[in-house]
Amino acid sequence: MPPVFALVDCNNFYASCEQVFNPTLEGKPIVVLSNNDGCVVARSNEAKALGIGMGIPEFQIRPLLRTHRVHVFSSNYTLYGDMSQRVMETLERFSPDLEVYSIDEAFLSLVGFEHRGLTEHGRLIRRIVKQWTGIPVSVGIAETKALAKIANRVAKRTPGTGGVFDLLARQDREALLGRVAVEDVWGIGPNHARLLNQHGITTALQLREADDQWIRKRMGIVGLRLVMELRGVSCLDLEQCPAPKQGLTCSRAFGKLISTLTEIEEAVSVYTSRVAEKLRRERLTATVLTVFLTTNEFKEGPQYSNALTLKLPVVTDTTSELIRSALHGIRAIYRDGYLYKKAGVLLTGLVPASQTQADLFDYQDRGRSKQLMSALDSINDRWGAGTLQYASSGITKAWKTQFHRRSPAYTTHWDELPVAHAS
Repeated sequence: MPPVFALVDCNNFYASCEQVFNPTLEGKPIVVLSNNDGCVVARSNEAKALGIGMGIPEFQIRPLLRTHRVHVFSSNYTLYGDMSQRVMETLERFSPDLEVYSIDEAFLSLVGFEHRGLTEHGRLIRRIVKQWTGIPVSVGIAETKALAKIANRVAKRTPGTGGVFDLLARQDREALLGRVAVEDVWGIGPNHARLLNQHGITTALQLREADDQWIRKRMGIVGLRLVMELRGVSCLDLEQCPAPKQGLTCSRAFGKLISTLTEIEEAVSVYTSRVAEKLRRERLTATVLTVFLTTNEFKEGPQYSNALTLKLPVVTDTTSELIRSALHGIRAIYRDGYLYKKAGVLLTGLVPASQTQADLFDYQDRGRSKQLMSALDSINDRWGAGTLQYASSGITKAWKTQFHRRSPAYTTHWDELPVAHAS
């Protein structure tokens, strides 16, 4: 059977999550801000209509937000992650073959559902996801993943589609592809878009008709596969078993500029603890750790940034060992006299925990360390991140990321569950 893909994409996902638990926000302009309430990272359709752009700093549009009574929220990633999981679990009921592409997107295989009518099946998906989770979605259907992306774009931007667009049922495919800018094609980044535009290829249709040899020479085999996808030849299968991660990172902008080594050490300890938790959740261990530190390049004053990569003494997923190496690194690159904005920790050289090779000179009791980390993770999973932490992470954390407008943890905290009132 020829492949049939559906791309299901949550509409304005972060803003929609805020609306689910506060129905009075329906039809109101909403924006969600990045860490430290810095820049716009999500907008409702009403906010988009006001001309609020993605990534714009909040302080630049503060008068606009006040004038139009825009509802402003700090990022609530715990809520968004939980709602994403609920959406994906709902989608699994519609197809056994599903690829979670991002926090708000998933590809589904619809092979075998043709007899039901693909458009009607897409509408059923859309209706059930909205009913069970409160999140509105758009559905694009086509014979390749790249075309399903384009179909989803049409579904989302064309009111007459009702949020579902089946490209397989259309006879005007050339006209549709001719209206899609090449930079809006899935997989075309800024550099390739610039290259294609310089050679007169400005639309998805022109890219589809481009010479194979020219594409392969300038964009490689990946570019050629994308062109074949636009021609209706499926080259990208569903990734039901994601490839092992090559690296894990945790980095944050501080809630305020800081200058002391003590505060930076506290922050790096917290970030290392977070990335260590990710490492164990993925059942991986690390062999290389990189720590970095930077000032704010957008502020006047002396600037400095640096990073240091360390080969870990032994392959590990133990928080205390990773913190020890991270602090060694941050002390080496720290320089007095600067106001620092951001730090982070990156783990690479990742190895499955089940394939870790013991070191002859490792005198650490690995069995005891594993039990300790398991207990640490269990307590923090049950009672909240940071319930148990290492002393090097500090107590007051005046530097921590600020979220002054964060909504409640509606789905993950007993004290913040929404209350239903009977009328």
